[in-house]
Amino acid sequence: MSDQKLKIIFAGTPEFAAVALKALIDEGHDICAVYCQPDRPSGRGKKLQAGPVKQLALDNDIPVEQPVNFKDPAAVTQLASYHADLMVVVAYGLLLPKAVLDIPQFGCVNIHGSILPRWRGAAPIHRAIEAGDETTGITIMQMDEGLDTGNMLLVKQLPIDATETGSSLHDKLAQLGGEAINQFLANFNPNNLGEVQDDDSANYAHKLHKAEAEIDWQQAAVTIERKVRAFNAWPVCFSYVGEKRLRVWQSALLDQASNKTPGTVVELSKAGIDVVCGDGQLLRLQILQPDGSKAMNAEALLNARRDWFETHPVLGRHD
Repeated sequence: MSDQKLKIIFAGTPEFAAVALKALIDEGHDICAVYCQPDRPSGRGKKLQAGPVKQLALDNDIPVEQPVNFKDPAAVTQLASYHADLMVVVAYGLLLPKAVLDIPQFGCVNIHGSILPRWRGAAPIHRAIEAGDETTGITIMQMDEGLDTGNMLLVKQLPIDATETGSSLHDKLAQLGGEAINQFLANFNPNNLGEVQDDDSANYAHKLHKAEAEIDWQQAAVTIERKVRAFNAWPVCFSYVGEKRLRVWQSALLDQASNKTPGTVVELSKAGIDVVCGDGQLLRLQILQPDGSKAMNAEALLNARRDWFETHPVLGRHD
């Protein structure tokens, strides 16, 4: 079967998916159609813009379909008209009903950014960092009607570095996803039923929300430091200096402790702004961004705004 060229529908929307699509195109696979979500308003002018997957498809003269959902029978009929052998789905953003999953001859496979069943759901990359996982990876999964519950067809592991951010791990896993799907297709076997997931080991990776990026200084320093990395580059952790909101792009754990109130700034230096956390350990804030400004190192911020911290030595909102 590995010598046979499969006719593939690709479904995905953002950059993470575009990397996989490019890998398939570069490998010479027959992509008969690309599905992505409808164009969204973007930028200051809020003009409709094609997403990364759509743009790549257009650049390669691949037909693009953008149904709002598959509740309309016409959308299902259109997909069936491509007579695909397989549908490859990655970060598409729509749940596929059984009527769609059953259309391709060999069903639908998903490129998932975690080693299932560890993190199912919308934000597996970020939740892995936030939880302190040491390893993650890519799972090629046979899709079923559940949310990331299908059999695992291929797994590729990746270590999570101590300095990994949501952004850097996203890029690594995007590349690994492209490699994984090409490896899977190179050895494609329709009789491979894969490995059943252990539902008892599953966790749900909830979608990220801006509100959860606010730092709770009552938490342990290691918890806050992981969250800072996980939420870089979105939604970006933040706290308050008085009424001023301050985003925190980078921080570091210090082997020092204090019995002062959590959120208290104990030292201002070129190296960073040292803050007491809930377990007494200090966290050094290194790259920060006041509202209306660009991100900058602590030295640059203190040169301009040292008075903020001298006036408000305890970070966070105080009702």
